[in-house]
Amino acid sequence: MSLFKKDTNSEMVPTKTEMDVLQVLWQYGPSTVRFVHDKLNEQKEAVIYTSTLKLMQVMKEKGMLARDESSMKHVYSAILQEEKVKGNLLGRFVDSMYNGSPSNLMMALLGNDKTSAEELEKIKELLKQVDSK
Repeated sequence: MSLFKKDTNSEMVPTKTEMDVLQVLWQYGPSTVRFVHDKLNEQKEAVIYTSTLKLMQVMKEKGMLARDESSMKHVYSAILQEEKVKGNLLGRFVDSMYNGSPSNLMMALLGNDKTSAEELEKIKELLKQVDSK
């Protein structure tokens, strides 16, 4: 066991299942395991409650979640900040898939058939705001 603890929260990369739990906590705030479990089951195939419980306990040990044990029901909350985690994941994605080039990523997104006219207008407005700064 190390005597010095690094602040790795900003560099921590959650797994897909850990991200699923974090997404629920970011959206709904501090929650019980039962609540998170029920939300996960709404999103995908049946998840076993004990698996959700164990995952959240492991995430607490990793420093991703905090647990309030002051009442009968343990309430978990996300320690990791949504913006930092998503920014870190996006940066890694851009680095590995687009050689670190945001413009190559944007060109791939804009060339995608899924980009609607409404989304293109939002992007144009964002670009105008960036240009005016």
